[in-house]
Amino acid sequence: MEDDESKRKKRFGKNPDVDTSFLPDKEREEEDNRFREQLRVEWERTQAEIKAEPMLVVYSYWDGSGHRRELAVKKGNSIQQFLQATLVTLRTEGQFSELRSATVDQLMFVKEDTIIPHHYTFYDLIVSKARGKGGPLICFDVHDDVRLLHDAKREKDESHAGKVILRSWYERNKHIYPASRWEPYDPEKKYEKANNPEDEEHYSVI
Repeated sequence: MEDDESKRKKRFGKNPDVDTSFLPDKEREEEDNRFREQLRVEWERTQAEIKAEPMLVVYSYWDGSGHRRELAVKKGNSIQQFLQATLVTLRTEGQFSELRSATVDQLMFVKEDTIIPHHYTFYDLIVSKARGKGGPLICFDVHDDVRLLHDAKREKDESHAGKVILRSWYERNKHIYPASRWEPYDPEKKYEKANNPEDEEHYSVI
């Protein structure tokens, strides 16, 4: 009787030749969770390192003509933090009386004919490979704005220095070039390069 009972128990044992990886397994789930958590921590650490990286932003304080400056920031800085730093720098110079009583909320940042809201960070623009009306929003190095120079040649990467502007100046001049070209940044709007290299717009909306 005992031999028969043992045989029946063996029949209901686990068959080592059957794939059971799809079945619930507490140890395997815990190991997967630990691995996912390790990946998450590593990803967050990498992103924090990227956000802490320094970058040089060339900009132009625009009051109808350009006043070229440059400022060192971190990739994780927001546009508002950048504008606050430019305001401090420009006030220290004492050259622009209209900025003495200005606040950061009264400043705008325009890049590639695109008005970028204060809450975006440089990191946001870089990782999303953001584009604006006039080209990529991820390049902040030095270039002349060939459109203002009325030069038909185009920049190799089609990037120009961003403009720091008083909102009051924009409201007074938004019907006049170049302010008449500017539009708010819309991450959902897609642009493609125009077929005609002489086209002033350079980009058309898809």
